[in-house]
Amino acid sequence: MDREEEIEALTGLAADAGALAVPIAPRDVVVAEWVRFKCRYGCKGYAKHLSCPPYAPAPAETRAMLGEYEAALLVRFDGVPGHGAFGPDDIPDDFHMFYRDLILWVNTTVHRLEKTAFYDGFYKAFAFGGYPCAFCEECVAEEQSGSVDESFRRLCRSPDRVRPSMEAAGMDVFATAAKVGWDLRTIPSRNLEYGKIVRPDVVSVGLVLLE
Repeated sequence: MDREEEIEALTGLAADAGALAVPIAPRDVVVAEWVRFKCRYGCKGYAKHLSCPPYAPAPAETRAMLGEYEAALLVRFDGVPGHGAFGPDDIPDDFHMFYRDLILWVNTTVHRLEKTAFYDGFYKAFAFGGYPCAFCEECVAEEQSGSVDESFRRLCRSPDRVRPSMEAAGMDVFATAAKVGWDLRTIPSRNLEYGKIVRPDVVSVGLVLLE
């Protein structure tokens, strides 16, 4: 199977999962230092998931890796499965697992695309998901009182499936989405409260590097 056929096949698999996949040149994936600062200062999940900083690749590593690829797919997910219409009063303060169906939708789909490409002969295939990982009810890092060291990766309960999120690796998802014509917007939160978004029209994005 050549690259164009593989892209067509993976696009179909994404559609089967309810997602939209479009080709993007890896050089068009925007990587910026400020993205990791948003993780370090402002995210309750910092150091609590092995898919997130400080365990995820640094921006310099991400830029170097992208330079080794010539083809990729950007994958878009619209909406929040598992919930109908909801407002800020429906979202718990610890909202990570409230969005678990969404997180699993994103990360399971990009993982499947990566694995399919790998077994189709595109052995360099690698996926980036979104959000803090939710394969487990609680991450081994989350069970600790502070940051853990790299050795904790061997304790991961889902090592085959866990991939870093785009933002965790320093990718500017908004600017990258704009490269393929997607105009993503932030969603206001009630009284600026963390995570209490006022509408459920969430757009999530993943990335699959092919070769």
